[in-house]
Amino acid sequence: MEPWQMHEWFEDYLDALNRHDLERIREFVDPAVRRAHLPGGVDAWIGDLGDLFHAFPDWRWRRIQLVVEDDRIAAHLRGSGTHQAVFHGIAATRRHVNVAEFRMYRLSKGRIAEFAGTDQLELLTQISG
Repeated sequence: MEPWQMHEWFEDYLDALNRHDLERIREFVDPAVRRAHLPGGVDAWIGDLGDLFHAFPDWRWRRIQLVVEDDRIAAHLRGSGTHQAVFHGIAATRRHVNVAEFRMYRLSKGRIAEFAGTDQLELLTQISG
């Protein structure tokens, strides 16, 4: 893909994320995706997003910056939502959270093959403290 195509690809992916469309999101992710420090595979990816969307039904990401080079995308995002159900063992707090996220993706054949990003420590800190 050309850089401009990868920018468009990412905007489509972000749109699916913000609509919480798990089936559409699945189409963007390689079935055997590798994730740094997390279980691999698209089912684990979708499961983690499902947990997030259940606990934060209004969760949305906003793109701050996107850098494309070769088969890689570096994304600086801002995620936010209201904690309305159990998340990682923490009961709903009704707190609104806002976190910076930095993510690296490697694409292969138009799908995310590898992922690394910031952990959920800031999110967990905001709902537990």
